[in-house]
Amino acid sequence: MAKDGPNWDGLLKWSLAHSDGTRPTGNISEEDQRWFMEAMQAQTVDVIKRMKEITLVMKTPEQELEAQGVTPAEIEDMLDELQEHVESIDMANDLDSIGGLVPLLGYLKNPHANIRAKAADVVTTIVQNNPQSQERVMNANGFEPLISNLSSDPDVKVRTKALGAISSLIQHNKNGITAFRLANGYASLKEALSSENVRFQRKALNLIHYLLHENSSDCSMLQELGFPRLMMHLASSEDANVREAALRGLLELARNNKDGASRLLGDDDDKMKQLLQERINGIGSMSAEDLGAAREERHLVDSLWRTCFNEPSSLGEKGCLVIPGEDAPPPDVASQHFEPPLRAWAANPNSSKDSGSEKREAPLLLGPGPSPAATNAQDSSSTGMNANAQTDPPR
Repeated sequence: MAKDGPNWDGLLKWSLAHSDGTRPTGNISEEDQRWFMEAMQAQTVDVIKRMKEITLVMKTPEQELEAQGVTPAEIEDMLDELQEHVESIDMANDLDSIGGLVPLLGYLKNPHANIRAKAADVVTTIVQNNPQSQERVMNANGFEPLISNLSSDPDVKVRTKALGAISSLIQHNKNGITAFRLANGYASLKEALSSENVRFQRKALNLIHYLLHENSSDCSMLQELGFPRLMMHLASSEDANVREAALRGLLELARNNKDGASRLLGDDDDKMKQLLQERINGIGSMSAEDLGAAREERHLVDSLWRTCFNEPSSLGEKGCLVIPGEDAPPPDVASQHFEPPLRAWAANPNSSKDSGSEKREAPLLLGPGPSPAATNAQDSSSTGMNANAQTDPPR
């Protein structure tokens, strides 16, 4: 299924021969023009045509593909190519229009684990910050095989990829969040936290934080399911990203607990203090370089201590909460010059407005006015200019 690469050497030699300054300028012969156009067209990919070809392969029964000598590895390569095409939001939306979405979702049930995982990867790319494709995947019952793979697939890689696809599918998607709750999705997240796979743990923690941020009423349910204890365990993980995600989740639970942060863990309240004290001791023994890298963890530990025990942590006394050079965040220069990515805008189209259509009011200038003498002089000198000034358009 692989194709030969472009003949870049031939194109380069042709370009140099016509632009190295050793030959007089003149019209290119029709033969050279024809050769050049054929060479360029041969390397131009018609994405829609290629996606239709991939769709045809995905619709072909597996037995027939095997009979034709198509291997699972080649199917994975084909899905890799499809993922590159659907990185464009237009191509992602077009996949359903050409009939490719449903067979892609069918690959989530493929007997080969790597194909199931890669299919979930492609779904993730399609629905990420893309409300239109999110709706189409939901309408095509794409949520069901994803939640099934997350909860019961024997391959942890498939479960992790399914979790990533679900996270992208339900983000800013109320119907998706509702479907996740109805499918007992939190039970699957609890199993993910209990696994030994760091990537699986991290993705589960990030989704938990998002769901709690969207609906704080879920905090009581998570507390009943025993999530705080699991998060406490993960807050001591050797992986820094898992530690930070666990602390972030605990902080969200503590801030939104109806019975107060001190009742978050009940009898395990002392264990929370012990955990945080261990993290404080660990942070205190870090080198200056490691302290800089652990900035978020330092602030999470201090915020969680303040929330649970109504007093500042000892990180401030140790000089570890704010280190030299962190007194103020760096200036946000990039956001003043660059617009958000297209997909981020598509997820929240109302977040940006055409500032050019808004009427801007003149600034209010505060301060003492000019003296009467200066005002009279100004009036007399500008009498002859008033008529012209009134007719000039505002600048």
